[in-house]
Amino acid sequence: MKIRFLRLPWTAPQSKIEPILFEWFTLIGMFLFAAWLLGLKGVWQLLLQSDPTGITFIIIVIFCIATAWCGTRSRELDRQRLSLEQHIKDPAAAPVEGCWASAYWRALRAKPADAAAPLDLLSEQTHGPHSTAWWVNGLQLKLGLLGKVIGFSMLAMQIGHMQSFDQSQAQDMLRELTTGLGVALLTTMVGLVANILLGMQLTRLDRFADELVARAQSHGLQFKA
Repeated sequence: MKIRFLRLPWTAPQSKIEPILFEWFTLIGMFLFAAWLLGLKGVWQLLLQSDPTGITFIIIVIFCIATAWCGTRSRELDRQRLSLEQHIKDPAAAPVEGCWASAYWRALRAKPADAAAPLDLLSEQTHGPHSTAWWVNGLQLKLGLLGKVIGFSMLAMQIGHMQSFDQSQAQDMLRELTTGLGVALLTTMVGLVANILLGMQLTRLDRFADELVARAQSHGLQFKA
């Protein structure tokens, strides 16, 4: 007796794009928990009081604003993901207003040879705003280095103003010297930490935008000649 196997047509599995907004909320929860712990230990008060230049406060404010922007960008990219998957699942449905992928596919249907460069426009929509955010991320690091230069300059000026060494004034002199050193170290540390944490968010946004473009381009290959 022969056994016949039923051969089914094989289709390549489609990888689903993970929701990035949920990842951002998870990361924000971790940030808030870490900020609460630092507040209990008095770290925030130490950072702000030990920096008379205010550069540490400026870096923290920039980081908070940039992190909030990453949240709004994650929400927009997640909305584009839902629109893209909805159109792929039901091509006959009316395209969602403002969907980048739908505009890209309409351009490919009009000119399948990609003569009007709709892929470049799609890449600009998905990745364009991130370049400014990366510049802000570098600005945090530069502000930390600026604080380092200012701190060592304060230290050098304090040493230069020392005319004589009196043991009775040793404590006051050490306090003045450590002020400049503290500014240099604290601003550099805060700038580095903010740069790392914001860079992690922007890297994930770039990767998610790459996945959106790849998914839209993969679906749009059927429109090309």
